[in-house]
Amino acid sequence: MPNRTAYGSPAPALIEPSPENGDKRTVRSEVVKVLRHRRTDRGMRLEEFASRCVRQGELHELVTTDHVETEEGARIDRVGFLGFVEISVAGVLDRGDIVLVDGEPIGTLLGFDACHFPNHYNVLIHTAWTLTGPEAGLRPGSQVTFRPPPSTDSEPGTGRP
Repeated sequence: MPNRTAYGSPAPALIEPSPENGDKRTVRSEVVKVLRHRRTDRGMRLEEFASRCVRQGELHELVTTDHVETEEGARIDRVGFLGFVEISVAGVLDRGDIVLVDGEPIGTLLGFDACHFPNHYNVLIHTAWTLTGPEAGLRPGSQVTFRPPPSTDSEPGTGRP
């Protein structure tokens, strides 16, 4: 039985989406390889960017962490490796997006590590504790989606003056 309870609530207050974010479509992907290891000394570095565009057909690595730092260059050591996904519906991944596996939330997008770029990004996902692919119930073909959090903005944009 997959352990998808490591996440808790759908959008922890610790990882707030940017107030600049507007409406967008959900980014969809499919697992192509499951990973099953974790580290406490990984040394990933958080990129300065809170969002990244992803294209259909690209492969990216999904990594869980219990870190909550969002400052550029923050060191991310405690990680669990979920696996690699192929993007099937392109779009924009934003800090604060809810990450779902086969429709079940597992975490919130924290940011990106580009140590392997341009081959792929490490997409860092905040979870209550580090999860590996098998613990999250991943298998080749699992659907992973990145959905914007529910809007709390009660004020529409001001538009042009």
